[in-house]
Amino acid sequence: MTSMKATIKHLYISPDHNYFGRYGMASMKNPIVECDSLELVAGSGIVSDRFFDYEPDYKGQITFFDWAVYQKISSRFPAEEFAAAVFRRNVVVEGVDLNSLIGKRFRINGMEFTGSCECSPCFWMDEAVGDGAEDFLKGRGGLRARIVSGGSLVAGDANFKVLGDVESEA
Repeated sequence: MTSMKATIKHLYISPDHNYFGRYGMASMKNPIVECDSLELVAGSGIVSDRFFDYEPDYKGQITFFDWAVYQKISSRFPAEEFAAAVFRRNVVVEGVDLNSLIGKRFRINGMEFTGSCECSPCFWMDEAVGDGAEDFLKGRGGLRARIVSGGSLVAGDANFKVLGDVESEA
C-alpha cells in the first residue's frame, strides 16, 4: 500500500453539460460551481453534478485534474486567462500522479475509488483554453474514477493511499 500526501486545491460540480454529446454543435454555457465540499455517493457519483446516476457503473462518477498540469498549461497559454474550472473536472489535486491511478483502487481521506481511465482531452479544449490545448493535454487530461465508498470530500490536505490493482472487469 503506497501513501501520498496531497492537497485538494479545488472542488467543482456542474448541473449540466457544456461539451458532452455535443459533437458538431456549439458548446453550452452551463456554469461550473466551486464548492467547499462534495457529497459522494458510492456507485452514483457526486450529488448535484451532471453525471450523478448517469448510467450504471459509469466510469466517470468523479473526475480529477492535476494542479501541476494546470500550472504548465497556464504558462503555455499566458495570454489567456482561465481558471482550473475550465477543464470541467470535479477535483483539482496537487501531489498525485493521476495516470498512475488508472486500474488501481485508491483511498482519499477514507473514501475509496477505482481509477477507470484518463479523461482524454477533446477538441473543445482548444475553444476553452486556446489553440493547441487539446494536443498539450494528451496524456495529461486527468482521471475518471468510480466511487466505491462515499462520504464528504473537502478541499485541503488529503491522504491518498493506493490499495492495489482493480480486479478484472471482464
